[in-house]
Amino acid sequence: MTEQLSILFNKIDGLLNRIDNLESEVSRLTSEKQSLSGQVKDLTKLLSKYETPKNSQNSSRPPSSDFPKQQKTQSLREPTLKKPGGQFGHEGSTLRMVPAPNITERHTPCYCICCGQDLSQQQECFVGKRQVIDIPPIVPMVTEHQLFDRRCQCGHLNKASYPIGVTAPVSYGENTQALISYLSARQYVPIKRLSEFLSDMFGLSVSTGGIDYILNKMTKKASVVYESIRQDVLRTTVIGADETGVNINSTNNWAWTFQHERATFIAIHPNRGSKAIDKIMTEGLQNNILVTDCWSSYFKTNAVSHQLCTAHLLRELTFLKEKYKIDTWATRMSGLITNALCLRRENNTTKAKVEQILNTFAELTIEPINEERIEVIVFQKRMVKYSDYVFNFLHNKDIPPDNNGSERAIRNFKVKLKVSGFFKSFAGAVTYATIRSVIDTAIKNSQNPLEIIRLIAQCKVATK
Repeated sequence: MTEQLSILFNKIDGLLNRIDNLESEVSRLTSEKQSLSGQVKDLTKLLSKYETPKNSQNSSRPPSSDFPKQQKTQSLREPTLKKPGGQFGHEGSTLRMVPAPNITERHTPCYCICCGQDLSQQQECFVGKRQVIDIPPIVPMVTEHQLFDRRCQCGHLNKASYPIGVTAPVSYGENTQALISYLSARQYVPIKRLSEFLSDMFGLSVSTGGIDYILNKMTKKASVVYESIRQDVLRTTVIGADETGVNINSTNNWAWTFQHERATFIAIHPNRGSKAIDKIMTEGLQNNILVTDCWSSYFKTNAVSHQLCTAHLLRELTFLKEKYKIDTWATRMSGLITNALCLRRENNTTKAKVEQILNTFAELTIEPINEERIEVIVFQKRMVKYSDYVFNFLHNKDIPPDNNGSERAIRNFKVKLKVSGFFKSFAGAVTYATIRSVIDTAIKNSQNPLEIIRLIAQCKVATK
């Protein structure tokens, strides 16, 4: 009996040990499950970024970041029934003949191609004319300035002096300076290729150092016009602003633009914060309404008011609609902004309709959102923070609803960087910003930018 009990107790001890081992295994598996669940959650969150990637169509990213190219493009513009190309009833245009051609060549048959008889004595009859427009070979024109002395009868020796600006034995004239500035800033030609172009096209041997010297000289000549553009922007009630990164010798700096429909001012600063704005616009913006994106630096200024760029907001809402397809909040907010833009376009911003827009907006800003849709919540909080600056364009017709003008003004920096890679010096970036400000302002006022630069090149600046 005792032996049987001993065997039974041994079995019970064995079972208890197995239970302990199983409990340890369950505990280990539970811990491993929790760890794997955390990893799955992190991977799911990471994967969601790739399921709904951000691009220029649904965020503030530039088009240059869309690589590889999106297979399905999206646009905030509503589709129309128009087909691509010229529309029905559109009058085509062709080259027009010049009333007074430089050269006229007469083509008259001299003999009969049938019998060979001489036709020189026969009366000719005009049949028709055609013109060929071409560019003649362009060769440099060299002006030599010679000095002479003249002695007066009184004995005084009178000496002539060189014109202002003629400071070197050989230098390049106004048209050459203007062309180099135009090709560099407007056509984005890098300095090395610009030197090659001048040699191939005109036979001018201008080194890269010489081109850099000319661009710096043109910057000094344009400084007065450049400052007048800045002052003109400051005097305007509503101005748009934007900024973009600029690679200067592998160091990131920032190109800032402040513009309106008649003028564009671009400046370079190492900083992206509000102190850059204070440095560029030293007088302050207490008389201006800023149209910008949601970058916080703009809201630290002393501007009268602000207007958020609705194009930015709609792109972000497009991303939220793509990512959270079940949620309707982003769709309704996007529809509200779109309706407001329609009212603006149709000039139908009555008090009742504007109040309806604002009331719906207020309801959307306090509507509860599923806590799992973090990005929607973040966007909603931003709308609450800047609620006074979303629909200002409905109250004031002078306020544009988007900041597309500023984006266009700053985009040329990205094109320049894409062609040249980077600026070698801070002064080089400032030179580009100065000349580009003059060019863009000229274009906005329907002026020939090359002609404006040529007029600036005529300014006599005494340089050593």
